[in-house]
Amino acid sequence: MQNRIGARKGLSLSDPRVRAWLFQILTVALVAGLGWYLFHNTQTNLQHRGITSGFDFLERSAGFGIAQHLIPYVESDSYARVFVIGLLNTLLVTFIGIILATLLGFVIGVARLSSNWMINKLATVYVETFRNIPPLLQILFWYFAVFLTLPGPRGSINLQDTFFISNRGLNMPGASLAEGFWPFVAALVLALAAIVLMARHAKRRFDETGEPFHTFWVGLLLLIGIPGICALLFGSPVHWEVPQLKGFNFVGGWVLIPELLALTLALTLYTAAFIAEIVRSGIRSVSHGQTEAARSLGLREGPTLRKVIIPQALRVIIPPLTSQYLNLAKNSSLAAGIGYPEMVSLFAGTVLNQTGQAIEVIAITMSVYLVISISISLLMNGYNKRIALIER
Repeated sequence: MQNRIGARKGLSLSDPRVRAWLFQILTVALVAGLGWYLFHNTQTNLQHRGITSGFDFLERSAGFGIAQHLIPYVESDSYARVFVIGLLNTLLVTFIGIILATLLGFVIGVARLSSNWMINKLATVYVETFRNIPPLLQILFWYFAVFLTLPGPRGSINLQDTFFISNRGLNMPGASLAEGFWPFVAALVLALAAIVLMARHAKRRFDETGEPFHTFWVGLLLLIGIPGICALLFGSPVHWEVPQLKGFNFVGGWVLIPELLALTLALTLYTAAFIAEIVRSGIRSVSHGQTEAARSLGLREGPTLRKVIIPQALRVIIPPLTSQYLNLAKNSSLAAGIGYPEMVSLFAGTVLNQTGQAIEVIAITMSVYLVISISISLLMNGYNKRIALIER
């Protein structure tokens, strides 16, 4: 009898578990119903207006040129290839921007803590200037006020007859594969494996004896020496082609168009200002007693910062740093303001206007940015979990 009464009480709305399950079921049902209503309403409106839906348009010929493409492209290629080109251009800006912004942000963040008055104030002016100007305005400034005002190819800025800067962009030597490329790749992989084994041995030796090992210089020697010996034995891995001025433009080599330069530079400077503050706050979060303990052991300021302060500060730096990486990836869509052919400008702009497949194009574009953001979050969260403190 008591068991039956207990069972009845367990199924009543007064039980928090029952209410929790009930509210979750109602929420899921409400979201599913709203999604079905939107889908049905969209399909009905498309049918009334005679608009066909689907992804068959991706197989049709694009019929327009693209200023920058990392893979071969001609105007007769399909919209699917245009999508891949826009995706690669977006990933290129994101990858370069994250690396440059991280390096610059760490330097500025450490400079903000410098005891040198001039360095400290210059870093402060940098942070307060670039983080308080909207990124789109910075992109427009670098594009229209800087790169487009440079001289033409014939009056370009010549750097050692190798690099040429003009209003057409940055022309640089281009590499093409040679016979010694794959042996060089194998030697590079071998060098990286040797560096990993050397680092593990150095750590184990330090834990057992307390004697440090010059891992940086030995690793640098392995990274340069093994591939260098391979290049001497099998020949150069690549052939370099220097750009040459012919007529009104340069021929040969690689070129970074001004849109890419302006976008990358603006996003780097803007994001680095926020990263600098994150680094500064992370270093400030480490107890000053850690610095005093390192000095009592005879460590200089450089080794103290690298081996004591930064490893502990990373646990505070990584979470907000992830947000800045996500912001940089999403801010790359501002390239539409200067016509750089990334996802929004190329696919959600030109392709949408030509095909009229608004729902499909926007859905694909949103999915791309969602996947990029989730990938960055997973990588950064994995690294953050790896360096997190493990309580005993």
